[in-house]
Parts: sequence; C-alpha cells; structure tokens
Amino acid sequence: MNSMSSMNSTSSPTRALLAIIGGGNMAKAIVLGAIEAKLLAPFEMLIVEPDATKRRQFASWGLGAFETAAEALARLLPPQPRAARGAEADPFDTRTGLAAAGGQILLAVKPQALPDIASQLAPLLAANPRVVMSILAGTPIANIRAAFNAPELPVIRLMPNTPARLRKGMTAMSVAPGLAPGEAQFAHDLFVSLGEVVKIDESLMDAYTALAGSGPAYVFYLAQAMIAAAQELGFDRISADRIVRQTIGGSAALLSESAEPPEALRAAVTSKGGTTEAACQILDDRAVMRAVADAIAAGRDRGRQLAR
Repeated sequence: MNSMSSMNSTSSPTRALLAIIGGGNMAKAIVLGAIEAKLLAPFEMLIVEPDATKRRQFASWGLGAFETAAEALARLLPPQPRAARGAEADPFDTRTGLAAAGGQILLAVKPQALPDIASQLAPLLAANPRVVMSILAGTPIANIRAAFNAPELPVIRLMPNTPARLRKGMTAMSVAPGLAPGEAQFAHDLFVSLGEVVKIDESLMDAYTALAGSGPAYVFYLAQAMIAAAQELGFDRISADRIVRQTIGGSAALLSESAEPPEALRAAVTSKGGTTEAACQILDDRAVMRAVADAIAAGRDRGRQLAR
C-alpha cells in the first residue's frame, strides 16, 4: 500500500455510501455533482484509482482515495434497512433512502478494464453482495454479470453524456430485475444531480447511446461546420467562434425553456422567401435530416457490435 492509500485508510470515516471504481472525467463530474447537489458529502464517497496524481485530487476534495478495490470496500457501509441502524440513521434522514440503499459500487472505468476489475471485485461481492452501478459504454448487464461470474448480480446500467460536467447532462438508466425500489432510487438521485434521468428498457440503450451519448458530438460537429463557413465568408476565427458559440448556446437554451416543438421554433425564424428559407432549402436538398437519422442508426448498430 502506498503512502497516499495508507493516509486515507487511517483518516477516512468508515460510513461511505458509494465507492467509485475509476477516477476519470465522468467520475469527477459525478463526485462534484453529488457534492454540489448536497446529495452526498465528500467523506461519504470513496474512489479507487491506480494513478497517484488522480487520487491526490480526489483526496483534496475530501474523499477517501485508494489504490485497490479491497481497501475501499472495507470502508464502505454495508447496505441494510434503516430500522436496523437505530440512532445512527439520523444524519441520513433528510435524504430518504440513502442510508438503507447505500454501500453501492459504481464502475467508471474503460470497458476493456472490466475483466481485471471484475476479477478483483468478484470475491469481495460473493462474500458481501452489493448493488453495482455501471457507466461502461457498450457493456450490457448480462456482460457485467458474466464478467463477475454472478448471474444474479444486482446491476444498474447508466449512460450519462458529457454535459454532466456542467450538471446539464442526460442519463439513461436500465435496472436489472430484482432490485428493491430504494436501491434503484439511489442511482436515480445520484445522476439527477448531473441533469436529467430517463429510465429505459435496456434493449434501447444502444439507440440511446447513439442519440444522447454521442449527441453532443453532433452539436459540436455543427459548430465546427458553422465556424468554418463563417471564415469562408470573411470572418476571422475568433469572431466566428464567438458568434457560433453564442448562437448555438442561446438556441439550445431557447429550445430547453420553450414548450414549442423544434419545428415550430424553426418556423418562427424562417420567413417566406427569406434568407433562412434559402439556407434550409440547401439542407433539405442535401437530405441533411435523413443523414442525421442514418448517422444515429449507424451509432446504434456499432454499439450492438461492440456489445457482442
């Protein structure tokens, strides 16, 4: 055990509700979202991350930071009914269900790391069963259970997108059969701290990933094209970038806050015989809407291939 891990093993409280395996960008967004939403205090979360520099960053936020899963799980609160906790439950009363459904694990590593992580965690979970949340892209619940050699492992599959970093994300959630409502609620509340959550059947997860997981890239693709076009029309790069960012950001805010459908908002900008109509006609002539639909379908199909 290195010095960083040893320091946290002796100083961290032993009542953590969540152990996050992996300390990448999405793990950071989840931790900061939970803290800012006052869902979890830093000391109620643990991070498992082999990179010492990343561990130091999480530790500076008040989390217990560990090099191995065994060290972290030893500090994780065992899930149990609130009634069994007696007076100890009081600090959790304002966050209904967290104490009872806590002691969960969140897998936040690259999908290719799953076999190694599962080999570390499987013996620990066999001895002390816990709910496992996963944000592994393209990794179905069945594959996670197979990696752990645990056909009944309680798994919640989640797919957030990158705007979660600003607490404006969109997360899809699929729950394996057999979980208690409070156990699923814990995951829901955790990811609501990052934006919106929609519960879907897992059969739609690949389509969701292509739509919302990859969706920010489509918007950035549009921004890239608009900036390039602006420069062709004579704008310098800095001005073009500023204009496009504000235009897309403002339009996204209008779409988000308006009850009108996108086609109505578009019609409001499109005067008969005007400049917008001329521009949109080019997009229609090039079948851009069909191309977008085909692109999302291609993303879904690739997700299915990766899942195999």
